[in-house]
Amino acid sequence: MTELSERLRAVADLVDDGMVVADIGTDHGYIPIALVQEGRCPRAVAMDINIGPLDRARAHIQAAELSEKIDTRRSDGMKELKAEEADCAIIAGMGGALTIKILEESSATARSLKALILQPQSELYKVREYLAEQGYEILAEDMVLEEGKFYPIMKVCPGSPYTLTKEEACYGKELLSQRNPVLQSFLHRELDMKRKVLRELDDKSGDHICQRREALQKETACVEGILGQWESGGKQKK
Repeated sequence: MTELSERLRAVADLVDDGMVVADIGTDHGYIPIALVQEGRCPRAVAMDINIGPLDRARAHIQAAELSEKIDTRRSDGMKELKAEEADCAIIAGMGGALTIKILEESSATARSLKALILQPQSELYKVREYLAEQGYEILAEDMVLEEGKFYPIMKVCPGSPYTLTKEEACYGKELLSQRNPVLQSFLHRELDMKRKVLRELDDKSGDHICQRREALQKETACVEGILGQWESGGKQKK
């Protein structure tokens, strides 16, 4: 059986049993292999734009004797995914801008899926804002800490547009609602970093510095407010 890292396991765990999965940017092919080996997915498609990673994935799939259940395909994002070929797509380990680009360029395909599992590496605020504007409902969120890095993961499905507060777009509505312990650790680290930068700006002046200081003070107050509510047992503001 294929052993997944904590990050990849958290991604795989958000896939519903019985779904046919398309892993976009599959790299080594570990997630589709694990899902099929565990009997959670009957079939899968492992896709990557680069030949090297696709060859590695193909070799791992062959070694696992799963070539008849996992198709490998070179594809720029989801462009080579056929209509109704998959129930769920995984887009993990890519930057936020690229994640949005893939969803935008294959909007019809993305909206035909029952679910998408997203694990953007950056620009979480922009990704969540895009999902809200385009009507991708966030069904579940998780966050893991692996080798010193924080990885937010979300499960979404096509729906209707909605709005998020700034805090929800930055940190995740479901994670905030859950009072996710990994998010709590992340917020403490963010608070320490913002306070450090504010201290460094104490003896500096100029319009740009003033604007930066004001923005940081607002961000710091926001994080302090969230943590204060959590640690006092109060309810998260809607």
